[in-house]
Amino acid sequence: MTTRPPITLSIAGTDPSGGAGIHADLKTFTARKTLGTTVITALVAQNTHGVSRVYPIDVDFVADQFDSVLGDMPVDAAKSGMLGSRALVELVVARAAEGRLGFFTVDPVMIATSGHRLLETDAVDAVRTHLLPVADLITPNLPEAALLLSDDEPEAQTAEAMRDQAQRLLERGPGAVLLKGGHGGDDEVIDILATADGQVREFTHPRVTTANTHGTGCTLSAAITAEVAVLSRERAAIGSNLLGDAVGNALEFLARALNSAADWQLSLDPEGAHGPVDHQVDIVRGLPA
Repeated sequence: MTTRPPITLSIAGTDPSGGAGIHADLKTFTARKTLGTTVITALVAQNTHGVSRVYPIDVDFVADQFDSVLGDMPVDAAKSGMLGSRALVELVVARAAEGRLGFFTVDPVMIATSGHRLLETDAVDAVRTHLLPVADLITPNLPEAALLLSDDEPEAQTAEAMRDQAQRLLERGPGAVLLKGGHGGDDEVIDILATADGQVREFTHPRVTTANTHGTGCTLSAAITAEVAVLSRERAAIGSNLLGDAVGNALEFLARALNSAADWQLSLDPEGAHGPVDHQVDIVRGLPA
């Protein structure tokens, strides 16, 4: 019998410093025991201090990358990150509608932590009206959730407000919403998972005090994508329980990765730097004594 590992796909931009985007996704896919594949949407010059330049990939070439992967390999689960333009959003929507992306997670990347805008203004409406309805799961943080709901929507400040925003995002068409509370200021971080079948699950964990948070959103969405791919091979259908387990496993992985890298100092100029998490936290290293 022919066997294969679960296959995952990341649709995103690059990060030459290795902490976010395609680079973080591939590390996470490997750490969570899947075969990672990619469709690159942009070449991004960035490091622990932020984004300095974005070089968009021609839409036709992005389409060619889709054809190369999807025409050759059966993808079990996919995620999108940085898309950049309305044309790329529309291309991803069309490919998702073909039904070959498997379970599809949308990480609605809009603005980098450094403040650099990663999604053109005219593409925001395309994400709201076209991309969300084809997603099985969306994973916005608090600023992204507010922007997806309205140009003047305030960020949620309480767990009750987060649950309300998650429910209103569900009304825009995705199968599930994981509203991430990491941008809040409390010592305990709350994440809300709401699904279209009416289930709401709350995850809480202590905030990790560290400057090394670069790529946490990419890492979490990639980990969820990988967990869904792995668990769906073991179970007959993807329901709320499977998704809840996948999210829980992914959040635990991210917590371990954050804690492991909490004291890292990678930048030659550490002042104001935001390093990556430790994607290899679960991989035994043969480091010298």
